[in-house]
Amino acid sequence: MSLRLKFNLILGFASLLGILVSGFLAHHFLQQNAREEVLDSARIMLESARAVRGYTVAEVRPLLELQQKRQFLPQTVPAYSARIYINKLQKQYPNYSYKEATLNPTNPVDRAAGWEVDVVDWFRNRPDVEELVGERDTPIGRFMYLSHPIQITNEACLVCHSTPANAPPTMIDKYGSANGFGWKLNEVVGAQIVSVPMSLPLQRAEAMSRTFMASMIAAFMLIGLLLNVLLHLVVIKPVKNIADNANRVSKGALDVAELEVKGKDEISSLAQSFNRMRHSLANANKRRDESGT
Repeated sequence: MSLRLKFNLILGFASLLGILVSGFLAHHFLQQNAREEVLDSARIMLESARAVRGYTVAEVRPLLELQQKRQFLPQTVPAYSARIYINKLQKQYPNYSYKEATLNPTNPVDRAAGWEVDVVDWFRNRPDVEELVGERDTPIGRFMYLSHPIQITNEACLVCHSTPANAPPTMIDKYGSANGFGWKLNEVVGAQIVSVPMSLPLQRAEAMSRTFMASMIAAFMLIGLLLNVLLHLVVIKPVKNIADNANRVSKGALDVAELEVKGKDEISSLAQSFNRMRHSLANANKRRDESGT
């Protein structure tokens, strides 16, 4: 097995190992960054909905308090305001969604269904937890959801949700008395759930990962080519020259020219050793010829 082949086998193994390890780490970090990007989008969306809720309670509801006595106005309900805000956002981002999923809502639109019930139950079993992040597969791709519990911490909420008798008559006229009652203080009745598509960020991460891998392979191939050229010029060619001259000397050709010595590396030391050997053999041969005469 030639020196070049041994070198390339070792270099190829080291390059393959480096590409695999680097590719795995790059893929992992890019996928993680994509998920963080999706989660940041979900947080912004959820905080926007919470801001709309707060604005409704602090600014809109007091202005419509008098009209509310004559006719129930859903614009005074924080959940309604947040839903309308997100509905307008969905015109530009149709796959983004927000829902205040509730087990027993006044408005049937807010009723938790399917996997949303599991999220609400998860919070009900963990009253001290304030956030849940998860992923789920849908027919249109993978989604990440971010959710916060809806917990009754303000007794004023029970005016509309304790019993039908205590609720505003205008609300009963609009939604009836069958839903949205029986809530209790400090009870988790639902969850704010934001769903954000993951397909595009993950696709970008995959594309970047493939580009990185292609760049790594190209870089290792270029490095391998340059190393082979250097190996030939610095090691193989000088060693082959020394070997050829040593072979000629071993066959009796002591008149070969001295090897040119450049530098102080191992190849130069080998060339110097060859020159000394050639001189020693030439002197020994000369003394033998002289003694023979």
